[in-house]
Amino acid sequence: MALNLIIGNKNYSSWSLRPWIAMKVAGIPFAERVISLDDPHFKRTVMAISPAGKVPALADGEVHVWESLAILEYLADKFPDAKLWPDDPEARAHARAIAAEMHAGFVPLRRECPMNFWRPVKPRDLSPDAAANVERIDAMWTDCRAQFGAGGPFLFGRFGAADAMYAPVVARFTTYAVGVGPASRAYMEAMMGLAAWQEWKAAAVQEPWVLPEDEPDWPAVLKV
Repeated sequence: MALNLIIGNKNYSSWSLRPWIAMKVAGIPFAERVISLDDPHFKRTVMAISPAGKVPALADGEVHVWESLAILEYLADKFPDAKLWPDDPEARAHARAIAAEMHAGFVPLRRECPMNFWRPVKPRDLSPDAAANVERIDAMWTDCRAQFGAGGPFLFGRFGAADAMYAPVVARFTTYAVGVGPASRAYMEAMMGLAAWQEWKAAAVQEPWVLPEDEPDWPAVLKV
């Protein structure tokens, strides 16, 4: 039985991007259903899988999993050959720590720079708190690449769950022309070079839905 993943708008839903890109890069087959975050039946549809009523939500037969990080952990257990977490215990602990940090933190950056794939690249003034978030993420990525990145271009060499968790940040840094160091910039280029990234972006910019709360230039809607 195929896995079924309910996700929100590809242009806006940062949480949805995480398990989707992990499954695509890992070659895990699944069926997707996209439902706009402002759909009047959104809550009822999603609650068929997620009692929280939020996306993403994964159904594997009778097993229902919600929350991005929980879905990634489930996938790592079900598909061990995908190696979504590093084999080395030290690297694996570090990857889980930064994934959890992303899950729980960086609220100012999220609030001031909503994920928006169709917005042209354009800088935005950041508050001191959001700028501190950027500094922390840049240092984190640079450190991961230096300590654990010898086996490939991603945070821990090969693409994994930690990269999936930070995929929306790569999108944000790109859209808002956020400055980062050379190691972080190279990492971003590797992420955006993924076929899965290009597939998501191509679908995102073609979506019909416009959500004002996620349009930073509202009432203008800027599109590439």
